[in-house]
Amino acid sequence: METRHRIHPIILARAREMRHPQTPSEASLWRTLRNRQTGFKFRRQHPIFRFIIDFYCAQAKLLIEIDGESHFEPDQEEYDQARTKYLEELGYIVIRFTNDDVRCNIHAVANEILQVVESRIAEMKLSEQVYSPLTPALSPTGRGGRIEYEYHPQDQWYRTHH
Repeated sequence: METRHRIHPIILARAREMRHPQTPSEASLWRTLRNRQTGFKFRRQHPIFRFIIDFYCAQAKLLIEIDGESHFEPDQEEYDQARTKYLEELGYIVIRFTNDDVRCNIHAVANEILQVVESRIAEMKLSEQVYSPLTPALSPTGRGGRIEYEYHPQDQWYRTHH
């Protein structure tokens, strides 16, 4: 069972405030992603820990950020890199687009998002099949045997047969 993290009320309130009004680029991308038009559910201005993510697809653990001009300032770029690194260490994938990317080529942006979601979900399903202790396979001989699970340093469960 996955643990749910309680979001601090101030962060949650700020995320709700940020949903309206949207920037033109966010509104344009939201029209493409909303209501499962891509086949996947997306949320906008979604809080994760102390961060508020522009768009989030939980099924793929994908975070999408739309960067305006302020994100090109040296201090902001450094903050964005540290934030991305932290979120990726938690198992999320972060992709970024500029306002111009969304404004000038929304279809290419949407296609890239869809490709990342599909490949990420396939990757996650494969790792669940290979490493999940909930679906033990037959022993190498096919006639019983002992299956043991050991904890691996990368926080994945690996199956070993003895």
